[in-house]
Amino acid sequence: MSTEPPSPSPGPFRVEELSARVDVTVDTIRFYQKRQLLAPPVRDGRVAWYSAEHEARLLRIKELQRDGFTLAMVRRVLDGDLGVIDQQLAAAVAESDTEEFLTVDELAARAGVPAALIDAVVAEGLLVPRLHDGEPRFTASDIAVIAAGLELLDAGLPLTALLELARLHHAATLEVANAAVELFDEHVRRPLLASDLGDDERAARLVRTFRRLLPATGTLVSQHFRRVLLQIAQEHLETVGDPDERAAAQAAGARRIEEGWNQ
Repeated sequence: MSTEPPSPSPGPFRVEELSARVDVTVDTIRFYQKRQLLAPPVRDGRVAWYSAEHEARLLRIKELQRDGFTLAMVRRVLDGDLGVIDQQLAAAVAESDTEEFLTVDELAARAGVPAALIDAVVAEGLLVPRLHDGEPRFTASDIAVIAAGLELLDAGLPLTALLELARLHHAATLEVANAAVELFDEHVRRPLLASDLGDDERAARLVRTFRRLLPATGTLVSQHFRRVLLQIAQEHLETVGDPDERAAAQAAGARRIEEGWNQ
């Protein structure tokens, strides 16, 4: 059976015909109208008629969502508020890679936990889904995150306390991430936009710089957190630990603990 899109047609279409042509539900079409992403149809009495322009607009929305664009970003692209340079940067930020993407139920089955628990940790900011084909999705790395959380629970840490810690971490991470994005905007994006380079070259440099800085920033943040956590843990043992605990901590040393962590 052919999966190619239908050939262009001037229409008009009823909403059910348009839904079938672009492979989205009627409810989705009406949702886009409410969000003013799609112009209202022409009405003839009680019948609503859609045109080829509606079809083309819906296909473009689907394309942008497949690229990982949020609906707010889709609106800016469609309204012409986002220049070609920023469009390419936005695509790089939202781009999908070769990872396998999982729904909540698929992630729950792989991780061996209830889907409701995943919903709870997502709500607390402990697990952050990625946008793929316009929907929140998870990857194999999220299975590892859940496994790590289960290890903490198995060690005796209460779920409520872990969720509270997740809220604290999420708030701090948001603050740092916002500051990092502002730095990138001030010192990379805006100077490039103001340069005399052509649009294609400016966009290419912007995307290359973003792709280089993202993993570098992640390494800096994660390594710093590890070092500070180990330092605080050792200082805590030196303060409250009994002599045997302090001796064991000093014998092991933070370096060896960190090596074990990174294996």
